[in-house]
Amino acid sequence: MPTTPHVSPDEIRKGFSKAMSDMYRDEVPLYGALMALVAETNTQVLASDSSLARQLRRTGEIDRLDRERHGAIRLGTAFELATIGRLFAVMGMQPVGYYDLTPAGVPVHSTAFRAVHERSLQTSPFRVFTSLLRLELIENPELRAFADSALAKRKIFTPGALALIEQAERDGGLNASDADEFIRQALETFRWHHSATVTGQQYQQLSNQHRLIADVVAFKGPHINHLTPRTLDIDQVQAAMPGKGITPKAVIEGPPRRHCPILLRQTSFKALDEPIAFTDAKGSHSARFGEIEQRGVALTPKGRALYDQLLNAARDELGAFPNEANAERYVQLMEQHFQAFPDNHTQMREQGLAYFRYYATEQGLAARGQADQPRTLEALVAAGHMDVEPLVYEDFLPVSAAGIFQSNLGEAAQSHYAANSNQAEFEKALGRQTVDELKLYSETQQRSIDECTRALLG
Repeated sequence: MPTTPHVSPDEIRKGFSKAMSDMYRDEVPLYGALMALVAETNTQVLASDSSLARQLRRTGEIDRLDRERHGAIRLGTAFELATIGRLFAVMGMQPVGYYDLTPAGVPVHSTAFRAVHERSLQTSPFRVFTSLLRLELIENPELRAFADSALAKRKIFTPGALALIEQAERDGGLNASDADEFIRQALETFRWHHSATVTGQQYQQLSNQHRLIADVVAFKGPHINHLTPRTLDIDQVQAAMPGKGITPKAVIEGPPRRHCPILLRQTSFKALDEPIAFTDAKGSHSARFGEIEQRGVALTPKGRALYDQLLNAARDELGAFPNEANAERYVQLMEQHFQAFPDNHTQMREQGLAYFRYYATEQGLAARGQADQPRTLEALVAAGHMDVEPLVYEDFLPVSAAGIFQSNLGEAAQSHYAANSNQAEFEKALGRQTVDELKLYSETQQRSIDECTRALLG
């Protein structure tokens, strides 16, 4: 009897990303306004910048631009983290990178679940920044015990989702009807809940410790708290948001505006204050916000070291957390310090600061087999036998993530924690090691070099 073929994890991820976007648009109408603004901006940029349009067509990014999303959730227990890892694995997503947000006063550590191969990313670049609450950072032992007890009681996955995860693991995948049902069941984990699982007083005690702790502990599930589209000009979106009735945060996180964007720039609007029913009273809670991102070239370890050095110098000179009062000064300092970072793809490549993708040209293919054809990578590039395009950064930045979190937690948010990075504990909870994102970029770059070399030199 013939078996029904399995749907590829990439296609399941693509379907889940669309379902998540549709759900979030229904739940947060401002998200729809944000999506429209980003689409309008991207159309304008592509029409006015032919070289960027050509670059995005060459890399294939133009085809995925409208599908580009990243979401974010916050989990409370090791079981939740390990199980969400299994759920995302059904969609071909792996935990990439480790992010410690405690130095910025956010009591979580995180990873980003995403596809890891360039072909899979072209099908669906959906990512979920996933944080685990660090209960050990709650100073009050009674409150810590209460939070632990509250989290132990909740079940954030439907029985149907758990059964389909087990089925996919056992059978090596899901057929089309099971994949559709998996998407429906998995979506329930991320849905917003208008009722809390604690009293108003308990919520306030958790919130007084840290508003993010209340967001994780007080609800029956880890509602998706933002879903982020990708823009080609974040400064243009930031300037246009107030005209659409959207108030942006004061400072765009990440590097300053550049001719050749690097890494990741992010902005957001403030978290919505939404009515909530506590177990004993009515109240409100703010967690969900809108975020926009602009992605640039991925940096090598050398490039990241330079980026971190310049970012730290600018923030040290500012002497405070970037906010509305010092936003203009912060932008000036960032632009001033980042003059030391080459704003030219050729210089970045020659200095080993960024990763690139290589393409065989028609000129190079026509010269295949000729006695005087260049043989080295640099000679092939110089002769026009290989083209080079920047490799897009697919991941996140700890300082930027903390900045987005902080801007939505209010001025009373704690500014530091004594505890520091604990990647081993995070990976123990996850049940596996996180993937080194720099290794992924290096492998993608090398694959493109190998393909070009085979095509040009045989």
